[in-house]
Amino acid sequence: QVQLVESGGGLVQPGGSLRLSCKASRSITSFSSMAWYRQAPGKERELVARIIIGISTDYADSVKGRFTISRDNVKNTVYLQMSSLKPEDTAVYFCYTQQGPTTHWGQGTQVTISS
Repeated sequence: QVQLVESGGGLVQPGGSLRLSCKASRSITSFSSMAWYRQAPGKERELVARIIIGISTDYADSVKGRFTISRDNVKNTVYLQMSSLKPEDTAVYFCYTQQGPTTHWGQGTQVTISS
């Protein structure tokens, strides 16, 4: 079992930046991939970014070139650096990982982009 705790959300003006953190309760080296999802009001949860074994990454088309996912295996933390933020990035952002058939979600952190 693992607990994932997100932090770093907040209210930012359009064009601004935020860095989200996802702290795991134990080593993340056993997880082949970790990801960030988001869910806006009235919309389905969607994949934002994923990092696989600390090497390969992939992103939703809507965030390519603006968001960067990274992981620090020493700190058991995954980050999402977000820049050039837009109002449509407003959502609750969730950290996710999976081990075998078991999925793990964090509680989410609210990101609001507004002037």
